[in-house]
Amino acid sequence: MVITNQLKNQHLMWRAGFGPMVEDLDQLSAISQKSLSKAIFSASSKSPEYIDVASNFLKGLTMGIDDISKLQKKDLSADEKKDFRKQSQQDLKSLNLAWLNEMIDTDAQLREKMSLFWHGHFASRNLNIFYQQLLLATIRKNALGNFGDLLREVSKSAAMINFLNNNQNRKDHPNENFAREVMELFTMGRGNYTEDDVKQAARAFTGWGANLQGEFVFRKFQHDNGDKTFLGKSGNLDGDDVLNILLEQRHTAQFIARKIYRFFVNDNVDEQKAEWLGNRFYQSNYDIKSLMEDIFTSDWFYSERNIGSKIKSPIELIVGIRRMLPMNIENEDVMLIVQRLLGQLLFYPPNVAGWPGGTSWIDSSTLMFRLRIPEIIYASDQFDLKPKDDDDQMMGVREMNNDAMRIKGFGKINGGQMIKAQINWDKYLTKFNNVQKENLVSTISTTVLQTQNTVEESILRKYTDNSNREGFIKSVTIQLMSTPEYQLC
Repeated sequence: MVITNQLKNQHLMWRAGFGPMVEDLDQLSAISQKSLSKAIFSASSKSPEYIDVASNFLKGLTMGIDDISKLQKKDLSADEKKDFRKQSQQDLKSLNLAWLNEMIDTDAQLREKMSLFWHGHFASRNLNIFYQQLLLATIRKNALGNFGDLLREVSKSAAMINFLNNNQNRKDHPNENFAREVMELFTMGRGNYTEDDVKQAARAFTGWGANLQGEFVFRKFQHDNGDKTFLGKSGNLDGDDVLNILLEQRHTAQFIARKIYRFFVNDNVDEQKAEWLGNRFYQSNYDIKSLMEDIFTSDWFYSERNIGSKIKSPIELIVGIRRMLPMNIENEDVMLIVQRLLGQLLFYPPNVAGWPGGTSWIDSSTLMFRLRIPEIIYASDQFDLKPKDDDDQMMGVREMNNDAMRIKGFGKINGGQMIKAQINWDKYLTKFNNVQKENLVSTISTTVLQTQNTVEESILRKYTDNSNREGFIKSVTIQLMSTPEYQLC
């Protein structure tokens, strides 16, 4: 495999973002990785704007209600509660699409890619639009900041408190859900704590709650003020003490660094490099930006072993296509169906562990649909598929009704869907103006694919439009995006 400067830069843009925007193509063969990396970090240095899609109806309906229990019990009528749920679910669709479009259009690619990682790491399902907006804002604000700050803010978010039942965590009746997951999934990982540590931590988190607007509330009369011993530290510990003790553990830095390595570098972790990253992460007091700089400026990141080694997640696949081929989609809600069919619906992780990633993205049905997506977009073709069963039945979001699909909060979806897209080819086509016809296939291939495996040109030509140069470039691009090789980055 010949690792060109262009290939290295495309690799960086796929891992530190969602692939090159069509406008980026001209510079990729000449710019150095050091300069490109610096530009990527600089573009993501500003604080993000808050994404607020909650309707004025919901804001007015909840005004003055300061406790979620009041919403559930008495302050709203049955019809108002029904309207709240219905509108909140509708707004969640808008939040999904708003964030998806941010991933496509923003220059702050690394911030949004890091946010997608943390969205899976701090996985939370909740049908309250205010909670989801606030959690997303917390993740995006801290995505490249300090992990300790991110951990504390997420732990006090209404979305996580309610998802992991900490609103029901009271003295004399502790609920262990949040305490267990904050150790197993958010910080140290399994095997580094005992069941007694879980019980003691649960006692420390008693009284942590949130109101309907998503504000953290500490209910002191529900807090257990007794002495506790957690990971060898004793005293009248509270939730903040537990989080601080967790951050003192080197296991936490190693766990996070290893998980980031799998997401950004390679599913097959080089344990020596991951350990080095973990130690650096711990020594930097959990500075996420420094950790990512260590990765993206390392020579080994650009090795043949790592380039084209990862299966694109559904979001990476969708966003990557739309960055390379700018398009207007008339029926934008269809993107929600595409996400669901591919197995990654934003704001609906399969369970508290998030999306497993790797080879789990691919099975016989999802691969066939992945291969069809470019042609469906290009030709406005139809698709009629059913999603896989959810792997967490208690938190399932799918109900089947005859031959139709219903996604909870997303409405009933009948077969025969179509992506009504209009691709703006102008900028893409100009990138190949100076390429000789006999070199078009190889040049387009190196732009579109990240793998050493290339598609036989003779096979490609059987399925391309040879009537004119423009049609040839378009059809070659779509055919390449419809190959198994394009599923890798």
